[in-house]
Amino acid sequence: MAAPMEVALVTDAAGPLCNCSAWELHSGSALPGYRGGNSGPRGLALLGGEHLLGAQLGKSYINVWELQRKDQLQQKIICPGPVTCLTASPNGLYILVGVAESIYLWEVSNGNLLAILNRHYQDLTCLCFTDDSSHFLSGAKDCLALVWNLYSVLQAEPSQIPDPRHVWSRHSLPITDLCCGFGGPLARAATASLDQTAKLWEVSSGELLLSVLFDVGIMAVTLDLSEYHMFCGGMDGSIFQVDLCAWPVQRDRTFQTERENGKVFKGHRNQVTCLSVSTDGSLLLSGSHDETVRLWDIQSKQCLKTMNHKGPVTNAFIVLAPANMLNPDGKPSAPLPKFSKHLHGTESSYEQGSEGLTLRLGLHQQSLLFGSCRSLERATWRRPGKPTHRCTQQGKR
Repeated sequence: MAAPMEVALVTDAAGPLCNCSAWELHSGSALPGYRGGNSGPRGLALLGGEHLLGAQLGKSYINVWELQRKDQLQQKIICPGPVTCLTASPNGLYILVGVAESIYLWEVSNGNLLAILNRHYQDLTCLCFTDDSSHFLSGAKDCLALVWNLYSVLQAEPSQIPDPRHVWSRHSLPITDLCCGFGGPLARAATASLDQTAKLWEVSSGELLLSVLFDVGIMAVTLDLSEYHMFCGGMDGSIFQVDLCAWPVQRDRTFQTERENGKVFKGHRNQVTCLSVSTDGSLLLSGSHDETVRLWDIQSKQCLKTMNHKGPVTNAFIVLAPANMLNPDGKPSAPLPKFSKHLHGTESSYEQGSEGLTLRLGLHQQSLLFGSCRSLERATWRRPGKPTHRCTQQGKR
């Protein structure tokens, strides 16, 4: 039985002609690309092995392709504002989208917007799920990385404000990237920051396991499948390999480039924006603002292949090719629904939904909560035949 094919998916910020290029990892053979639009950083995701999602750069919508129909867009998911990052759960049931400082959670089967989470204070930069879809992580420009229990978010009462399971606040500058290893809630997660550090955490306890200081800001981070190594992409184009099994064990480490020259990949001329490791741990894929994607042999640190693009590379990652990607006659098991822009329940019962929306949007900061209520008042005023003030609604109830 042939081994599953590994495919590299790459996007750049050049223009709308070809949104996503694809090529077979080991042979380098080009595959048909996905056309229409261009995706922003951390804005590309596979959904359930049947669809490809791409957040349009600087716009308020997400492009959707069926994997086997690469020549045209099938759908657009309209969002409340420009999308800064997105991800899809590995089980294909949920989509997470970052819009400004808010996280939007959609259910794929019916398009319902289940939650809007406002616990960050500045724009989101990255999102990811654990491999079992039980938890998700968010990073933002507020220097915080948050760990969320998906079940707790879904089960929260309308009167409750969902709280993250952990708040990681050890970074001193914006979070630029994060990734999660294998093991579900027992996994380890890595975060990267402009503060020149990459940190390794334990998801279950929230404990900081390792902090590595570099001499440049870190823009991208990933782990190999066995989690023996952590790879960190720097603002100067260097890629650093950190051994996670080094002895003696030290929680705080400084990566000394001159002493660890054999653990540095050199070739990019500008900041590294994305990193991904092949399933067998032998190859490293990297994208950069120097408009190239490079494939590296990890053991020798040699560049095996360079792909030139027409703009800064925004996304580059390795996936096992789903069957639908290679079968032109394949079809999704079910079409995607229309995705709602309002929290679930607000369309069916306006009076009940408006209050639920206010509670879901609630923050500890009273000023932001007040701003949400003012927005609801204006929305209520525009609806003919409805009360013009929320106090009127509460009086009726």
